[in-house]
Amino acid sequence: MESIETFVTGTINDNLWTVVPWLLIAAGFYFGFRTVVVQLRMIPDMFRAVVEKPRGIGHDEDKEYGGISAFKAFTISAASRVGTGNIAGVAVAITLGGPGAVFWMWMIAIIGGATAFIESTLAQLWKSRDSTGHYHGGPAYYMTRGMNAKWLALIFAVAISITYGFVYNSIQTNSIVEVIGGSLGREDMSFKMVVGGVLAALTAVVIFGGVYRIANVTQIIVPFMAVAYIVVALIVIVMRIGEVPGIIADIVGHALGLREIAGAAVGAAFMNGMRRGLFSNEAGQGSAPNAAATATVSHPVKQGLVQTLGVYFDTLVICSITAFIILLGSDPAYGETVQGASLTQEALANVVGSWGTHFVTFILFFLAFSSILGNYYLAQANIQYLTKSRMWLNVFRVTVIGFVFFGAVGSLPLVWAMGDTFAATMVIINLIAIVPLAGVAIKLLRNYGEQRTAGHDPVFHRDMLPEIKNVEVWDGSDPVTRRSLKDHVK
Repeated sequence: MESIETFVTGTINDNLWTVVPWLLIAAGFYFGFRTVVVQLRMIPDMFRAVVEKPRGIGHDEDKEYGGISAFKAFTISAASRVGTGNIAGVAVAITLGGPGAVFWMWMIAIIGGATAFIESTLAQLWKSRDSTGHYHGGPAYYMTRGMNAKWLALIFAVAISITYGFVYNSIQTNSIVEVIGGSLGREDMSFKMVVGGVLAALTAVVIFGGVYRIANVTQIIVPFMAVAYIVVALIVIVMRIGEVPGIIADIVGHALGLREIAGAAVGAAFMNGMRRGLFSNEAGQGSAPNAAATATVSHPVKQGLVQTLGVYFDTLVICSITAFIILLGSDPAYGETVQGASLTQEALANVVGSWGTHFVTFILFFLAFSSILGNYYLAQANIQYLTKSRMWLNVFRVTVIGFVFFGAVGSLPLVWAMGDTFAATMVIINLIAIVPLAGVAIKLLRNYGEQRTAGHDPVFHRDMLPEIKNVEVWDGSDPVTRRSLKDHVK
């Protein structure tokens, strides 16, 4: 196990992650420039889009026209985003890169907001409707229909299916076992196998129920757990409010090389902040577009804005409060050993008492389990792109359940290293597609803006931009794209 870990970390990741952060930054700046910083100037539209309930949702038309609202699609992608990366991943970043890693997590979220907008808008445009009337899509679809690069779509579909179905779900299970073990004082293999078996069984019950069961579960779990976690974090910050300015100074000063932190090199802060930031918010990785494509919205841009908001919620809110809990409640040794969720448990307990350990266990269990469900859905969408065979889908489901169990017994450094490898691979493949297709998203954004300026609630029909080819839906048949007088912006 240790030799595999050394190979993955030293031979593969050290080379991949010399390049990937710069690709993400370059792409983010390019998209930000082309969209006139859409990720900042259209924040009000993001909040408006996420709560919008379009016509047809929740009525008889629901069965014929998809029926997943922008908010439900947001919670599916949030279920994948908000989880282990926010609690365990932040701890890993801080222990390996020091407090400056947090700053670079913030930067990748703000810069990557434009990237998230582009990829999710493209996924909405080239989405497909299946025989049941439900929407699906993602990078494999815009690679095929937008670029005529089916070969690239096939590579991406295989990569994301392995990454999210197998590797990332192993990480979620590994962190769940870590926090439950911290609460119960157990680290033995038999304990890990029992927890892994229970998680595998729970996963099987949900994933064999389909996307609607996933959406219904995650839209309840994610908001409730996130709010509970935020409330407790605010309590910690209030209790240690006098130390907050110094913590912020450490984060910014270390990231920019203005303040020396023993055991934490500035380069390590940059690299680990980028890695954990990407794992957490997934901007540019091509994962969230799979969930974005399922939404029933009146204009592709609306879901692009919703997914950008998801990046901010994940990193600027959830990851930040974890960082403050750790830095206010503990004194970690930087650059020595990898620490995950157990460090967050320890830090919270140091501030609020022993119940903090169990609280983190409770929160992380549900967030990580919802991530398993969200990860599975993103992988399933691509398996269905590769094959329509029900048998192969069920084989995939059984394999996912096996990897959920594997994560319980694997080592923490190995599963995180594997996650870094596959995240970098997906970024490279996805950027090959969305950089040349960015112009299409820009046209859609311009179309959206013109309608907003004219006082309309924007809707899109494919004949508005006839030069864009291979658009399957957006023909005006979906009720949500039919404008009436009441749809004018007041």
